[in-house]
Amino acid sequence: MNARARIGLIVLVVIAVAMGWNLGRQGKIEGIAIGFVSTFSGGSAAIGQDMKDAFELALDGMGRKMGGQVITVVYEDDAQDPAVGLQKTQRLVQQEHAKFVTGFIWSNVLLASAPAAVDNNVFLVSANAGPAELAGAQCKANFFSTSWQNDQTPMAMGDVLNRTGVKNLYVLAPNYAAGKNMITGLQRGFKGTVVATDLTQFPEQLDFSAELAKIRAANPEAVWVFFPGNYGTQFFTQYAAAGLLGKIPLYSTFSIDALNLQQIGPLVTGSRFTQSWAADLDNPANAKFVADFRAKFGRTPSFYAAQAYDSALLIRSAVEAVKGDVTNMDAVRAALRKAAFPSVRGGFKFGQNHLPIQNFYLNEVVKGTDGKFASKVVETVYRDNVDPYAGDCPMHW
Repeated sequence: MNARARIGLIVLVVIAVAMGWNLGRQGKIEGIAIGFVSTFSGGSAAIGQDMKDAFELALDGMGRKMGGQVITVVYEDDAQDPAVGLQKTQRLVQQEHAKFVTGFIWSNVLLASAPAAVDNNVFLVSANAGPAELAGAQCKANFFSTSWQNDQTPMAMGDVLNRTGVKNLYVLAPNYAAGKNMITGLQRGFKGTVVATDLTQFPEQLDFSAELAKIRAANPEAVWVFFPGNYGTQFFTQYAAAGLLGKIPLYSTFSIDALNLQQIGPLVTGSRFTQSWAADLDNPANAKFVADFRAKFGRTPSFYAAQAYDSALLIRSAVEAVKGDVTNMDAVRAALRKAAFPSVRGGFKFGQNHLPIQNFYLNEVVKGTDGKFASKVVETVYRDNVDPYAGDCPMHW
């Protein structure tokens, strides 16, 4: 290859990377294409990888076939950017002809991306984000979720705070769709007084020194935060460094998970948080999932992974119900609504807005005899909880 040809090839590769072309796959997709949009770069890449690992584990367990059809998954990095997420979803739908698109960590990315799928005869199965906009009056027939609606988990935490006796609370969350939903959910459950609410810059802010100074000045009875992933790691670390740990009780939602627990464990031992899944839930599907995940990847799966695993099983249940013929959208939708799969949460069913009706548990961070940190279920806070927007969804089935 001469110098001019090498330069031309380098230029082509640079353009391909910039435009998000999938360089690892050649030719027409075999069988059924599934698109998977998540964050695989930057500070939140560990979440996307955990979700991908769980999805791949599920596919391996089914021989990478559904309803007799070979399954090809195209993974796309949204770079934690709504505009990029939309671009990648459009590519999956228009160029890869995906029949299902799943993944989606961030609510703002999901809201930007969803129309490109659900309005173009493609099913979107959110494995994490649960914005209010897709749960109520604007619910979509082709949108499903294997996670929760954003309000639900903090709403359960609000009830726990009431029983704990907390009367006034300082609230912090990032300033984007999910952060606002989480605060709304907390206030649905919490009956005390919110003395202040801080919305931090998202996604760029990882320094919380100004907010910590305000907390110290306000001297609330307790603090509640929603800072997912690396944001939670940073906040807990800075909270301790500011001398607030042990002085003002700190409660959280989606800020402690299996991905950051070993790092922040000494700071959060004894902390309690609510969630719809836990690694120690006692049902056969969950026991198999956790054991298989640990055996293959050498770590405990996070709730992100559990929801992604369920998304693969949900999609398979529908594809198998229609015997691999995914051209009949009505039949596929009816099969998805049945949710006839062995969920890691045990029983699983959808509300009229295609979001799960499910239990929510209080978990506590503990240190095991092996020196590692883990969370364990303490009690069930809600049973068969229906999200607060479901009644506004006009779908009836």
